[in-house]
Amino acid sequence: MSPKPDEVEVNRARALEGVAHGFLGRRGGVSTGVHAGLNVGLGSHDDARLVEENRRRAADAILPGAPLATVFQVHSADAVIATAPFSERPHADALVTSTPGLLLGILTADCAPVLFADREAGVVAAAHAGWKGALGGVTDATIARMEELGAKRERIAAAIGPCIARASYEVDEGFFRRFAEADPANERFFADGKPRHYQFDLEAYVAHRLAAAGLRTVETMGEDTYAQPGRFYSFRRATHRQESDYGRQISIIGLR
Repeated sequence: MSPKPDEVEVNRARALEGVAHGFLGRRGGVSTGVHAGLNVGLGSHDDARLVEENRRRAADAILPGAPLATVFQVHSADAVIATAPFSERPHADALVTSTPGLLLGILTADCAPVLFADREAGVVAAAHAGWKGALGGVTDATIARMEELGAKRERIAAAIGPCIARASYEVDEGFFRRFAEADPANERFFADGKPRHYQFDLEAYVAHRLAAAGLRTVETMGEDTYAQPGRFYSFRRATHRQESDYGRQISIIGLR
């Protein structure tokens, strides 16, 4: 059933059933203009009061009243352990916790959000996997941090949320070479595009990294952020439209 126009849209993964989580889009927020909807980006040029209200709505859609921890994302491969919201957000691109009642949030606008859970250990995580972080190993770092808290990778389930799809993600030869030089097998994630360009499948690459790390349960949502302007924010789409700014959506997970 489709959400009402003023209702927060929550996309959930079967792989994380029973865990408080959701991949949110732009529906159900109070921002207007180019940020219209549920923009949660503190770094956007949106009204800060509207962003805070959107963040409250987003958290309440997953676990009403629970505090939300986020980081200052820098396209790194760094993961941090959170026990409460940070008074000063650390520079990192993944969060891990075993603290009940705490929500972890990752912001995206084309990059791949990844949510993780080891139900038996009571450990969850959220990672921001843009191409740079994915190639650098942000998902591997997240899994390692989860293991520090008692998780076992063979029990970890992961889901990759809405992100830019291969059909919408044109890259140049330099981009292609970075991946091919890291591992020649990475060429399979690229399809031929226009001359000297390729179409990159970020979602499939991230899923491959998760499986290669030993995860047995990996779900892909198959939602293209670029191609669905009514549902998701997209940095690339905003750039192509020459818009003045762009919003960010959030993906959230927590322990009840």
